[in-house]
Amino acid sequence: MGFLIHGKSEYEFEDRLLAHLKTVIGQKLKKQECFFLSWTKTPEEGSGRVSVWLSPYITVGFRFSGSRPPELNVAWVRTMNALSHTPRGLVVISEDDAVAYAKKNPDLL
Repeated sequence: MGFLIHGKSEYEFEDRLLAHLKTVIGQKLKKQECFFLSWTKTPEEGSGRVSVWLSPYITVGFRFSGSRPPELNVAWVRTMNALSHTPRGLVVISEDDAVAYAKKNPDLL
């Protein structure tokens, strides 16, 4: 498990997901875009939803527990990037959900 570091807060994500988020977040911040990042907490984490405001003016970091970067799934990156341009902002979705979304929206690939 790795961590998204946002200001003084840390949020735990699985390394593979975090690597994909890093790519999408990096692309958006490089363009000076501000946006919400939202996800659902598991019952083990206390349930509920979390949203954080990401901006080029707030420090963001990524700390991975694994030593090797995972191979990125292009469909997952492109799906999360496409969803990030909706009013909800960047919503964390599973790799399976992203692939299913990409199949229904082939213009993403």
